[in-house]
Amino acid sequence: MEILPAIDIRDGKCVRLRQGDYAQETVFGDDPVEMALRWEREGGHRLHIVDLDGAKAGEPINVDIIHRIKQSLSIPCQVGGGIRTEEAVRKMLEDLEVDRVIVGTQALKDPAWFQSMVNEFPNRVCLGLDAKDSMVATEGWLDVSRTPALELASQYVGLPIGAVIYTNIANDGMMQGIDPATLQDLAEIAKLGLPVIASGGVTTLSDIEQVYALSKVDSNIVGVITGRAIYEGKVDVREAVRLVAD
Repeated sequence: MEILPAIDIRDGKCVRLRQGDYAQETVFGDDPVEMALRWEREGGHRLHIVDLDGAKAGEPINVDIIHRIKQSLSIPCQVGGGIRTEEAVRKMLEDLEVDRVIVGTQALKDPAWFQSMVNEFPNRVCLGLDAKDSMVATEGWLDVSRTPALELASQYVGLPIGAVIYTNIANDGMMQGIDPATLQDLAEIAKLGLPVIASGGVTTLSDIEQVYALSKVDSNIVGVITGRAIYEGKVDVREAVRLVAD
């Protein structure tokens, strides 16, 4: 199981939000590239990058910074935030040569388009499944739909999706741990046969241990993303990597 340190970029800085709320922002660094290098040095398996400006604007904004991060690292990167057109997908995968892109909003709005991108770029397009009370949230988490997260995921069973990144936004950035409902959702998505990465609420090593235990039951649980916890020193990336290294 992979440990994925998260870097959220807004106004060129490395930040974290609470519950996806742009009004509840904490700045953790002025240089996202240096922060990315730190997480690589500490053993992170893959970097999870979110273009928060892009998520709000509906198109990638922090392209230059993402490019510099990609050029500086040897570990793979996955990028989300405003990836809603074929042009945006190609820019990230072909021009910037990032490992994977994450599509959320457009997968709900235009499933046929999302399927075409997954088939054109097998194992390089991920489904960003952001949920509140198990319902899909879109538009940079600004809207909550009436579509159950599990229902959206089930539409893409059998396709070469890179991963499903499942985030319970009620937990994200709140430092309250991963709740049982989220663990249940992760298990249900994994049962569909889709590779799933846990995100949102990781506060301690115990949270990572819980996801890791699930991965022992179902190998489709392939990773866990951690953000605020590593910036506030609640989780040590090196320790997390050792935990899953057996």
